[in-house]
Amino acid sequence: MENKVIKERLSALRAKMEENGIDYYLMPTSDYHNSEYAADFFKVREFFCGFTGSNGTLVVSKKWAGMWTDGRYFIQAEREMKGTGVTLYRMGEEGVPTIKEYLKDNMKAGEVLGFDGKVVPAVEGLSYEKALKKIQAKVKYDRDLAMEVWTDRPKLPCNPIYILPDELCGKSFKEKLEEVRATMTENKAKAYLLCKLDDICWLTNLRGNDVECNPVILSYLFITEKKTVLFVQFDELSDEVRTYCEKNEIELAPYSKIIGWLDEYEYEGITLYDERNVSYQVYRTISDNSESRNAKIKNIFDPTEMMKACKNDTELKNIREVYIRDSAALTKFIYWVKKEAPKGELNEYTAAMHLDEMRAQLPGFIELSFPTISAYKDNAAMMHYEATEDDNAALKGEGFLLVDSGGTYMGGTTDVTRTIVLGKISAEEKKHYTLTAVGMLQLANAKFLEGCNGRNLDILARGPLWNIGIDYKCGTGHGIGYILNVHEGPHSIRWKSRSVEDEAPLKPGMIMSDEPGVYIEGKHGIRIENILEVVKDVKNSDGQFLSFKHLTYVPLDRDAIDKKYLQPREIDAINEYQKMVYDTIEPLIEEKEIKDWLKNATKPL
Repeated sequence: MENKVIKERLSALRAKMEENGIDYYLMPTSDYHNSEYAADFFKVREFFCGFTGSNGTLVVSKKWAGMWTDGRYFIQAEREMKGTGVTLYRMGEEGVPTIKEYLKDNMKAGEVLGFDGKVVPAVEGLSYEKALKKIQAKVKYDRDLAMEVWTDRPKLPCNPIYILPDELCGKSFKEKLEEVRATMTENKAKAYLLCKLDDICWLTNLRGNDVECNPVILSYLFITEKKTVLFVQFDELSDEVRTYCEKNEIELAPYSKIIGWLDEYEYEGITLYDERNVSYQVYRTISDNSESRNAKIKNIFDPTEMMKACKNDTELKNIREVYIRDSAALTKFIYWVKKEAPKGELNEYTAAMHLDEMRAQLPGFIELSFPTISAYKDNAAMMHYEATEDDNAALKGEGFLLVDSGGTYMGGTTDVTRTIVLGKISAEEKKHYTLTAVGMLQLANAKFLEGCNGRNLDILARGPLWNIGIDYKCGTGHGIGYILNVHEGPHSIRWKSRSVEDEAPLKPGMIMSDEPGVYIEGKHGIRIENILEVVKDVKNSDGQFLSFKHLTYVPLDRDAIDKKYLQPREIDAINEYQKMVYDTIEPLIEEKEIKDWLKNATKPL
């Protein structure tokens, strides 16, 4: 069925492209800071193709449009773009060109690739620039064509900023700033431009609500040897925040003036930046102006990224407590949904709303850490499926319900997935669930030498599924912020390296997810996700060993485990984990019927 709305929008965009001498126009999923989740103002790609997933890039020419996304979203993108005339390019699949490869093969000499330079990271903009130069094509980055077509575009988010007390953060802003300036000194730098929102919030101990489910502030931070300038929307500032900034010698400047300010700044020596997180337009501004003043710029990984990845003692103590309370709440939900679903009165959306309400009652709750994924049966085969009030599946007393959820609290950010048996399931579903559980615990119980990264460990989680010819088209693990974004780097667990970030070694104090899964289109989806803390283990003549400590204490679903697929050591691992769950969260559960259910749900296999 033809999607006339999207086709009309694309026609209007093409008219603007022609007016501006642009042959191809590129629209990523990004804000001005390369954030993972973008506010409604930035959802340009969604406006022009209909795909709502959190990762994708749309490219439009005079007669063609293509949208690239990763394996988490293949099924969803195909459904949402039906009838739009936009071609889906499945990233990473055999024979599928990258965007850069497609442009090199199809653009002609003299043609122009356009994009809004404020939303394309410098690393990507430079890559396109280099590739197109070889075929004598050009880049034009100074026009946001969506602004001219999207007449009812939402406004930039603007919400109050709040302060986290030092005792909650473990370190003051000034202590963290000293560490950053030490890095600047090591690099012989006079200035450092920080554009990554969660890094800015971590460093300043400020939080906000400018991105859904991420407690961050639209901001930039410019640090020199003697001063710090914070660019924010002044409507977000209270007297308390202004006083805090004054006390900490943070100068305030308007968020919208960043380009003009950088254009006028008297650069000297070296200015540090991270081309992954600085936009192409910001990069061009500091690069061109530094060069004109005989100064230099230097690309480094944001030092704040590793600083915030390794949690301090205060953060770890609070995180552990938050995860126990969060685990108890999810366990209560599992009991409730198993009991209520067979009655036929629930659907995916109402189940998710019930869990969201349960979380909101917990001490220190701020907001969800991402929209709750509640996916029943074959909907769960779409990794990031999201039911709505108007579009959802009814729950019945059969099959699996996959629930991926989390919250941000004064004390930590949580993320956990459980696949819940609502009634009769097939032998295949039991097999897939059992092997997913084996993989999750195999990774969680790993012991490894300091210096290992996620690529060294991924096979432990993925191996049981690879052994039966099944893979999941995503990473196994990601870092998690502290009262911040649910996804953070630089560390990750995946077998296939995407960039240098994926080579980051695991260090004590890092928090990360462990979430293998099975996704069979048209049948079912299974994911089991625990959050782990990296801790020191034994140290001997062979070196310092590390291991993981569970932060998630939610039972595995005993009804989905088939012992015939388990080795004795795997049975022991499941039993040990279930006992740990019971011992940890039973004291937090007051209702006798839930206590009795939990005791039975966690008894040895």
